Amino acid sequence: MKRGLKNLIIILSIVLFLAAGLFWYNQYEFRQAEVNFPPNGNFITVEGTKLHYIRKGSGKPLVFLHGGVLTGNDFEKVMEIAAKQGYQAISFDRPGYGYSEKPKNEEVTPIVQARLIHGALKKLGIGKPILVGHSWSGILVLSYALSYPDEVSGIVTLGAVMYKEGYPAENGDPISAVVTTPIIGDALLNTLLKSPLGTGLAKNILKETFAPEPVPSDYRKAALALWLRPTHFKANREDVLAFSPTAEKISNRYKNIKHPMVIVVGNNDPFGTKEQACRLQKYIPHAKLMVLPHVAHMIPQNHPKAVMDAIKTLIEK
Repeated sequence: MKRGLKNLIIILSIVLFLAAGLFWYNQYEFRQAEVNFPPNGNFITVEGTKLHYIRKGSGKPLVFLHGGVLTGNDFEKVMEIAAKQGYQAISFDRPGYGYSEKPKNEEVTPIVQARLIHGALKKLGIGKPILVGHSWSGILVLSYALSYPDEVSGIVTLGAVMYKEGYPAENGDPISAVVTTPIIGDALLNTLLKSPLGTGLAKNILKETFAPEPVPSDYRKAALALWLRPTHFKANREDVLAFSPTAEKISNRYKNIKHPMVIVVGNNDPFGTKEQACRLQKYIPHAKLMVLPHVAHMIPQNHPKAVMDAIKTLIEK
């Protein structure tokens, strides 16, 4: 009995030692990620929540909203072109992502995110922007247009999702369920994200996000550093869980959207976005559908000119 208790104490001591070591190592790596890739924009506080945004150029405002697991930096190439062409380009790290905080006392649904972005734009003095939403932010820009119909000039969606049916996590997601579980989720995020298990998962997500196109070499290092932080990773998994209930709630109202709209999708996008795009265009027949040949999911990164072409098409409409 004493021997068994002694062995148990030894095993528990080893486990606690390993957990403490993993925790320390992960905290160090989280800090290094933020030292190596610091915020490159400005901050604005809305409803007590600090949001990070990048702003370039002057002229007609274009607001860029990134997809799941990504950041506002994903529109960097597009924004450079836009600024040179006489537009004011603004991109946000969505709540919880990159260097933006998320509200502490409410679920951060697409509708809540739309409210926060709207509040930020009001504070910045930006009125009636063209909204450009990539991937998960398809539902965000549509939520925004439904919530503030008189404060939007037009909408461009890029490889976007907006319906529950066909969404990759349509019926839930085991990883998201575990990661968002109180105490357990935080413990795992603070000890495993920078472990081989976490980095392996992130590399796989990165590869799948760009597939079948290659991941740009200058993109990989920053993405793996910033994605693998507890607040960022958890925000993404919360978005995954919030998507389907919100889509069920608002998708029957998409037909009420009267704004000029361009729906852009890559013909090689592996996430079912082409089907979602066609469905949306069916219910919003005035929207123009643009299917890009030989293009996958990461349109802002790999095809910034195509994004600007879509914006110009929208303005011409």
